Amino acid sequence: MTDVKLSICIPTYNRAPYLRFLLESFLEQKDLGFSYELVISDNASPDDTGAVAEEFAAKGLPIRYFRRDVNGGGWPNLLNAYQNAIGRYAMHLADDDLLIFDGLRSTIEYLDANPDVTVCHAPWYLHDAVMGKDEKLFYAVDKPRRFEQRKFGPLLGFILEGHVFPEIAVYRADVLRTVMVPRDFCYWAFSYIAQALDLGPVAFVDKPFYRSVTHSPVALNRDQAGLEETMTAWDRYRGGIEYLIYMAERHGQLDLSGDKRSKLAQACGEFTAIRMSVAMRLWAARKEFIKAYELYTRICLAGLDKHPDILRLKEQLPLMASLQILARKVNAVSGLRYLVLDAFPDVRTVGGVLKELGLDPAIEVIATPENPTAEIANAAAVVTSKHSRREILVKQGFRPGLVFSESDLVRGIVV
Repeated sequence: MTDVKLSICIPTYNRAPYLRFLLESFLEQKDLGFSYELVISDNASPDDTGAVAEEFAAKGLPIRYFRRDVNGGGWPNLLNAYQNAIGRYAMHLADDDLLIFDGLRSTIEYLDANPDVTVCHAPWYLHDAVMGKDEKLFYAVDKPRRFEQRKFGPLLGFILEGHVFPEIAVYRADVLRTVMVPRDFCYWAFSYIAQALDLGPVAFVDKPFYRSVTHSPVALNRDQAGLEETMTAWDRYRGGIEYLIYMAERHGQLDLSGDKRSKLAQACGEFTAIRMSVAMRLWAARKEFIKAYELYTRICLAGLDKHPDILRLKEQLPLMASLQILARKVNAVSGLRYLVLDAFPDVRTVGGVLKELGLDPAIEVIATPENPTAEIANAAAVVTSKHSRREILVKQGFRPGLVFSESDLVRGIVV
């Protein structure tokens, strides 16, 4: 037995400044009210991550530092931290996020008072650490909720109705050894809670103990694994829900006879489409309008295209996606030096938008020359706003496969 109650597991790679910012928050609150350890797993960082861990250990933080010989990816690094943990409970903490210590104390108190509960989940805040303020809860829990062992139906309804993502949690260490397995097609948070419920009750408390940092004072722009996942993982989200349904059916806790199976499939589809609508907005914010359009077509099938944010994006999708398609087509051709905008009233503005959407900076955007030389014609792609001018441009010497009409591009974007 160990006298460490909670192992806070921090996988990290090449992010020493973020780790420092996180560990400083523990210096401000050394006494959590229970014994704990900070298990840092370093994925063979080339920076001074090890020195930062050593520095804060010397300042009194209960750090145990483990360095992997090679960077084997995120999951092995987290697993290294968990498997080196010695606490009665264990949790994951990203190296660029923060904890809410009062909420964490309440969660530990709940687990102490309910020794049969396998895992305790909680909602979490999106947090602007630059402004020092919480922005919003990722999901809401109105009161503590407990789901008894193998009662998959009520848990499934809770997740689908509240659009709950059971990501932030404190696990009993013995339970974690069972549920911590690699998942490629079934989102881990849903499959883990399914496995935990198979072993015993699971709980959700209403007091958050975690802050997911959206803006960090260490660097205003940074890679965020969670954000990237939101933009691409919608089918794995569905896979995780389906895994939960699978576990429920196998244990006889869910009746899928008659039309119940199709209704549940529809609910899964709607859950997934909501996540896809978030991803669509994020891709559009990155000026990836082709990807946003692809998601729009799938969101329409789920009937969620009337959301105000989606309607706003819908208005600009045909133009922006079409221009981006043009930029990608032009970039793919070797040896081009010019993009000719024919019969466009504002070549400079459209050219600027094309550059923002990814047109190769080396390609010069120009208006149609009065008498195009062979040199320009052989090194140019052309897009004309008037389809009737396409044949004229080809006769002027521009290459047929590189003369596009506006309608050629817009026709492929149906909204």
